[in-house]
Amino acid sequence: MKRVVITGIGTINPLGRNVAEYFRNLDAGVSGARMITRFDTSPFKTKFACQIPDYDPEGFPEAFDRKEARRTDPFTQYAMIAAHEAVLDSGIDLETTDLRRIGVVVGSGVGGINTYTDEIRDFYTQPDRSRFSPFLVPKFITNIASGHIAIRYGFRGPNFGVSSACATSAHAILTASSQIQLGRADIMISGGTEAPVSIPGIGGFNAAHALSTNNEEYQTASRPFDATRDGFVMGEGSAVLVVEEYEHARRRGAHMYAEIVGFGMTCDAWHITAPREDGQSAGDAMELALREAGLRPADVDYINAHGTSTPLGDLAEIRAILRVFGEDAYKVNISSTKSMTGHMMGAAGAVEALACIHAIQDGVIPPTVHFKNEDPQIDYRLNLTLNERQERRVRVALSNNFGFGGQNASLIFRAI
Repeated sequence: MKRVVITGIGTINPLGRNVAEYFRNLDAGVSGARMITRFDTSPFKTKFACQIPDYDPEGFPEAFDRKEARRTDPFTQYAMIAAHEAVLDSGIDLETTDLRRIGVVVGSGVGGINTYTDEIRDFYTQPDRSRFSPFLVPKFITNIASGHIAIRYGFRGPNFGVSSACATSAHAILTASSQIQLGRADIMISGGTEAPVSIPGIGGFNAAHALSTNNEEYQTASRPFDATRDGFVMGEGSAVLVVEEYEHARRRGAHMYAEIVGFGMTCDAWHITAPREDGQSAGDAMELALREAGLRPADVDYINAHGTSTPLGDLAEIRAILRVFGEDAYKVNISSTKSMTGHMMGAAGAVEALACIHAIQDGVIPPTVHFKNEDPQIDYRLNLTLNERQERRVRVALSNNFGFGGQNASLIFRAI
């Protein structure tokens, strides 16, 4: 199989409008949680989310113009902003590179839910119900972010979207990497994007009893591994990676952040929203990733946990890690960056891949913040990197992402 490396990164998320700002706030343990002001939250138990502060699409003319902003949902805009930073960072020469060999796989869990909500509301409340916007469908379909990125840069290789709930962008990255391994492309633009903070987003997840309702302590409500955790905090934004065939990157002198060396994919086949309590299938995904990478548990320095701050999910993941890693589990750093970004759903795997890259490149383990109370079911001999970042040489990082429907994905990144 051809080797796959990461040569460009970009993001916009609740902690930053670019990679440098994101990494800086990760290290500082900043919370991205804010009270929701975009719509009336009085009907709902949850009134906060991790949002991009003061977002204005007109503030990113390098990614799209004003006309394009009107024709795209925020989830697509976020992807275009992150893609612009990643492509620029990669140093790809668009004039000399064969654009037929560059593809795009950017995923989303709920796509243009804001656009869809607005159109349906207007249809039922406006006197003239004769027509929908001609841009309705191309604004809300989940694959459209990939399409817009390709159109902007002329990338004519494989192009599609991936949607697997909260495992979406991890699946997108491994799918893009597979296209390179199989020789179908030299470069793939990959990641995830999500703009779920909306009336049906908050209302639906409240109805499913999945969101934290801790409005009084909203800034610290995302508290993975804490005994008082009561659900995840919704997040928004995008992260995009440029993944590239190793020899292609070497020939053009590209900077290589890390190599993607292992993938693991499984399904719980258990419940539509709850994980297997024993974490068996999540553990199977980690074992498959390690096997593909040719690594032992002892080789892993950092695990970026799925760690959503839900009572069942956090416990199941801890059990899975202990089952797979055994005594080596006590030697690895584990942290959940969702304690700061919130759960960015379809974008979670990609923004957490960037956290793994940060750990590898800079020797910094981002913390799991907001921890106060021990859960008697969790083994705190594990190094969960609680409340403060830690410094450590990281050669291998593993990232977990698990989604509704029982989808599990594990990615392994290695220093080059």
